[in-house]
Amino acid sequence: MLIGAHTVLWSADAEATRDVLRDVLELPSVDAGGGWLIFALPPAEVAVHPHEGPDPGHQQLYLMCDDLDETVAHLHAKGVEAGPISEQRWGRLTSLHLPGGVEIGLYQPLHPTTIDR
Repeated sequence: MLIGAHTVLWSADAEATRDVLRDVLELPSVDAGGGWLIFALPPAEVAVHPHEGPDPGHQQLYLMCDDLDETVAHLHAKGVEAGPISEQRWGRLTSLHLPGGVEIGLYQPLHPTTIDR
């Protein structure tokens, strides 16, 4: 039986990326041994989008929020840079630039979600 999902972010500066996840995004974590932190994520959902071509090997992580402007302002005050906000038919979208070249999406959904809010 499935018990959860595990997401991996590849970073050129894993320690600095972990610092942002712990200290800025304030994600709870456990030490898996030797200081190797594994972070809890908010409730999640998965979507499957169509892809054309021989190699779909492109996965993305998006965090969701209730108020994109407020969340971006809060994160910016803590030193996290965000890209421009775009208006999509399904939500308001930006990207967060984390240390080590890690970029994750952040959006305010305008579509129904599976997450209780």
